[in-house]
Amino acid sequence: MWLFRRIVNAFRRSKLEQDIDRELESHVEMRRADNIAAGMSPDQACRDARIRFGNRTLTRERVTAVDAELVFDSFARELRYAARQLRRSSAFALTALLTLSLGIGANVVVFSVLNALLLRPLDVPQPFGLYNVAHKSPGYDNQSYPDYLDFQSKNSTFTDMAAYRIQSAALSTANAAYKCWYYRVSGNYFDMLGVQPELGRFFHASDEHGPNSAPYIVLSHNFWRRHFDSDPHVMGAIVDINQHPFTVIGVAPAAFHGTVIFFWPDFWMPVVDSPDYQGTDFLSGRAMHNLWILGRLRPGVAPVQATDNLNAIAHELARQNPDDDGLDARLVKPGLMGDQLGGPARPFLAGIMLLAFLVLLAACANLASLFAARAADRSRELAIRLAIGASRWQVLRQLLAEALLLSLLGGALGAIFSTALLNALTRWQPFPEFPVHVTVSPDRMVYLVALLLSIGSGLQWGLIPARQIWATDAAPLMKSGGAGALVFRRFTLRDLLLAVQITLCTLLVTSSFVAVRGMQRSLHAPLGFQPQGVVLAETDLDFGAHSDDTAKMIQKQMLQEVGRLPGVSSVGIIDGTPLGTGGSTTVIYRLGTSDFRMSNSAFGAKYFYISPGYLEAAGTRLLTGRDFTWHDDAKSPKVAIVNETFARGLFGNSSGLGRQFMMGDKVPYEIVGIVANGKYESLTETPWAAVFFPMEQNRASNTTLAVRSQLLEGELVPALRQALRQIDPSLPFVFHSWPDALGFVLFPARVATASLGVMGLLAAMLAVTGVFGMAMYSVSKRMKEFGIRVAVGAQPVQLMRSALSRPILLLLLGSAAGLVLGAMASRLLAQIVYQATPRDPLVFAGVMITMAVLGLIATWLPAQRALDVHPAGLLREE
Repeated sequence: MWLFRRIVNAFRRSKLEQDIDRELESHVEMRRADNIAAGMSPDQACRDARIRFGNRTLTRERVTAVDAELVFDSFARELRYAARQLRRSSAFALTALLTLSLGIGANVVVFSVLNALLLRPLDVPQPFGLYNVAHKSPGYDNQSYPDYLDFQSKNSTFTDMAAYRIQSAALSTANAAYKCWYYRVSGNYFDMLGVQPELGRFFHASDEHGPNSAPYIVLSHNFWRRHFDSDPHVMGAIVDINQHPFTVIGVAPAAFHGTVIFFWPDFWMPVVDSPDYQGTDFLSGRAMHNLWILGRLRPGVAPVQATDNLNAIAHELARQNPDDDGLDARLVKPGLMGDQLGGPARPFLAGIMLLAFLVLLAACANLASLFAARAADRSRELAIRLAIGASRWQVLRQLLAEALLLSLLGGALGAIFSTALLNALTRWQPFPEFPVHVTVSPDRMVYLVALLLSIGSGLQWGLIPARQIWATDAAPLMKSGGAGALVFRRFTLRDLLLAVQITLCTLLVTSSFVAVRGMQRSLHAPLGFQPQGVVLAETDLDFGAHSDDTAKMIQKQMLQEVGRLPGVSSVGIIDGTPLGTGGSTTVIYRLGTSDFRMSNSAFGAKYFYISPGYLEAAGTRLLTGRDFTWHDDAKSPKVAIVNETFARGLFGNSSGLGRQFMMGDKVPYEIVGIVANGKYESLTETPWAAVFFPMEQNRASNTTLAVRSQLLEGELVPALRQALRQIDPSLPFVFHSWPDALGFVLFPARVATASLGVMGLLAAMLAVTGVFGMAMYSVSKRMKEFGIRVAVGAQPVQLMRSALSRPILLLLLGSAAGLVLGAMASRLLAQIVYQATPRDPLVFAGVMITMAVLGLIATWLPAQRALDVHPAGLLREE
């Protein structure tokens, strides 16, 4: 209540000030009465009382300072005075607000993403104590279902463990069919998380009684709203998933979308059930690692204790089961699909956060320079305030109030700007074929960071004039009206601040050029295939409930029908394209291996199933040997095509053609061809060993047709869709060009390029405003000098050199320092963008040209003003 009264009084000052004035007047009146009693005349008594009492305004300020209850009132008065001062200097205020809002807004956006990825817990009732169980080796994050059961039953450090995986399926009702993404989860999944249904019920561990024993699904709130019109009577409805019946038993709450952030599924089903052909095989296979394990620690148990406990269990499992050889465990933060923030993602986020902070630092340096210049221009006003009794602390406090007011307003505008941007980002779906939503809406922590950044930046550049005020001598300044300069050798403080700002801006511009070059390299990196001119048609034969025999027949029919289309030069099938969402890893053994433990393996390799003709359609170069034929079927010996890394890792420098290797199935495979290396998971990966198997010898329900044609995508897709619909109308296909399909793997590089490009643009704006402000200030303060120079015969070149030499010198020095810092930060930049290096001649030239153009833009108007000097007019004004 007291604080509320103080806030109200801050905006209703008249009554409070009247009370203080009446109190002061009563003291004066008592002194006047004493003087009259001592024999003075009324006029003399009144004059003596007022002289003895002193300056009433100063006395009021001292009373306010002493009275603790009026400290807030004093602060509010200073803020009102600061607002009046800023209103008089509208150009300065608007420049400061724009600069701060951009700097703080950039930091809020980056911190919001960092908060969503690292700091914010899962959106479940009790998120703390939840951990994913991954392998010790980064990138190996999945576990097998039997190992999950053993971890769950034998550990002593978790209250419970749940398992889940993500798949796609075709869901159809009586009226429509949709391609959906869904979770397959253990029966205790919802119970362990403590989530309650919005409608109906969830399935539980008690519903599971072996494979295909619980044909139930729980709809997500979004899917229920979009495709069932929020019908509350949907409970008990039968839907077909890949043409297998499942019963809808519940709807999840709107706020819950699973345990992988940014991924919004359509429904959940028990892991023991499968709508796929042979989809429950992994329930008994220890070598099939395709589940994520999520566990909740017991109260008081540290993650280190739980890790040791799980590793002891893993060691015992490896001793008992050869398929568990090398099994281990570590705990990682839940929310991502495995430990995706190990490896390059953490340095990327740290680097982007650092660069965003440098943008704010450059903005503060810009404002500090402008504020120091403004304080110098107001030196006469400040000297008068000191002369009439104000303390230096009061003057500094007033300047700090102006800085703090500007910073809070700039922070508020930055928060509004960033909130709008983050809301747009939350609605953005970067990959239409995947239910990915970048939910990075700000929370209380984000707004707290915005407030702290605002206050910190205000104090940072608001304290710049402190030494200037403490060194100010009021008398000379009142006589001359000049502005004192805070000098550090030959340069003023404003010069040093501008140099720091230009250095930071050059570093950010360098980073943006490095990102552009990195993006250009990524688009022209050797991929092991030629995506230009290829259209992909993706489906899953399990969507049509096709068995092993019918699946192979349909795949052959697809190749025949598509191959007959006009304009198609080649066509092939692969189960999952490289640099896409397909491709799994298997363990390779040398021929003659009898003990198939992990420790006896040669290496791990990416593997794919392909049809004859795929290599030609994909543009993958066959170095030696042959392609697969339709005779490489189940009745013929096992064959494979490997890449150079595979052959070199197994056979060294000798030729691998015609030689054999083995896998976990203990069957020898003959190498019939060797292809060039490629990229399989990411552009920045080290060379992977890769092996291709013929589809006729293996079952692969995932089917991606690679169709090479000279036709444009818009011309080919309608004919392609028509041909495939005639084969099986129930199969949903996704069509896109192969370059468009690479958007998923290029997304990090594009995000980095866009982020650094925006920061480079902000830095360029700050550099222009900084150099322009200094150049314009320098010219305006020396107009009289320039008039005298012109009057005595100075040439325009001499005038320009005198007016702009210092800003241009600082621009050159700052640019050189920024390039040096960019070269020193090359390792950090390499973590942000692909093959980044600021030592690239094109990057160096681009930065120098950009900074030169920015300098020309910033100094153009000041130079024009210096050249337009009229000596006679200036001398008349004096």
